[in-house]
Amino acid sequence: MTWFRALVAAGLSVILPGAGHALLRDWVRALLFAGLFVSAVAIFLPTDQLSAASSMTGAVDTAMEGTGTMDRFVLSFIVLFAAIDATIRALGLPRNSSASGDGPTCPQCGRELDEELEFCHWCTTRLEPEPEPDGP
Repeated sequence: MTWFRALVAAGLSVILPGAGHALLRDWVRALLFAGLFVSAVAIFLPTDQLSAASSMTGAVDTAMEGTGTMDRFVLSFIVLFAAIDATIRALGLPRNSSASGDGPTCPQCGRELDEELEFCHWCTTRLEPEPEPDGP
């Protein structure tokens, strides 16, 4: 399910940067990427000519003619970076980033465990009890 969620988040970020982060409920990053993309569109695309286009194909033609290679590169970079970031966030990478204590950690998600439970309360992975060390 994690891979599927990561692919959906990446796909949404390609459609609209920030939408994948909104799916992951990472609101600050969602607003950051959406704001960055909308600002770049307002700066690099000829918005007055696009609004005057009579059809979608006319708008695409106007956008392609009105933007240079560097403008398209910047917009593509923002989209690609948002998709990669959403994928990494959905997969929970890097692991062990939230484990700050000295206690035991979950082998699946890397977060700190409650020693009284037989499962990880973060990702619900069932934990096997550690064998008792034999005495001398």
